[in-house]
Amino acid sequence: MDQKIINLFDEYTHKPLTREGFIKRLIKLTGSTATAMAVLPLLEVNYAKAATVPDQDNRLHTEYITYTGEEGVQMKAYLARPKEEGKYAAVMVVHENRGLNPHIEDVTRRAALEGFLAIAPDALSPLGGTPADGDAARGMFQQLDAKKTISNFALAFKHLKDRKDCNGKFGCVGFCWGGAMANNLAVNVPELLAAAPFYGRQPDAAEVPRIKAALQLHYAGVDERVNAGIEAYEEALKKNNIQYELFIYEGAQHAFHNDTAPTRYNEEAAKLAWSRTMKFFREKLV
Repeated sequence: MDQKIINLFDEYTHKPLTREGFIKRLIKLTGSTATAMAVLPLLEVNYAKAATVPDQDNRLHTEYITYTGEEGVQMKAYLARPKEEGKYAAVMVVHENRGLNPHIEDVTRRAALEGFLAIAPDALSPLGGTPADGDAARGMFQQLDAKKTISNFALAFKHLKDRKDCNGKFGCVGFCWGGAMANNLAVNVPELLAAAPFYGRQPDAAEVPRIKAALQLHYAGVDERVNAGIEAYEEALKKNNIQYELFIYEGAQHAFHNDTAPTRYNEEAAKLAWSRTMKFFREKLV
């Protein structure tokens, strides 16, 4: 697919571009309304393909929980862990800017199958939770208070400490908006041992000295918007002796791990990045 079309969709999903404006520009790029409408399903996520691990997998225990966030707000979260009772290291899975959807729940189950207590909070809980309409969810993120949202995610670790199935060791992995959140959690949660941001915006260099976690950073080769911040981030990490690994997946698009996004999903890069992430968590948390 023409990279200009993929870049346009990236702009639509990350900037204040209305759907009407996006469709008009897509028609212009493709040359006709009919072609634009044929291309659209190749760009948009398809949650019918989300469940690579069944939501009733008999190897797992899953549940929806709530915990107390900023100013007493009740934060919703999806939780999965191995069926066998015991104490597990906890891995937070942080969603993209579409909220807690079937794809992220599936990724949470994937982490649980690797032997972790996996939790996926819903950033949109203060606004009533993630709606079924992905475009509506995306628009709601602009209403969130950034500092309170970071705190709402950080407070999930406080909740986990009180669970009998958690051993008190914490990691996090996040994608896109969630990748930026994973970086922010590394800055703001001293107890965090490991963070694996996928194509996430980097924190300010002035915040880097606060990072205590080991980092494993995953970037798409074709992602100018996010990759523009790599150099300054890496310089700050080196200057402050932060333990990190950095991987760039050449030819991969932003959101390459999301297997419900057919045009941007890159199976080879996704599987390699995920295997590296799980190995990293086993080394740091188990």
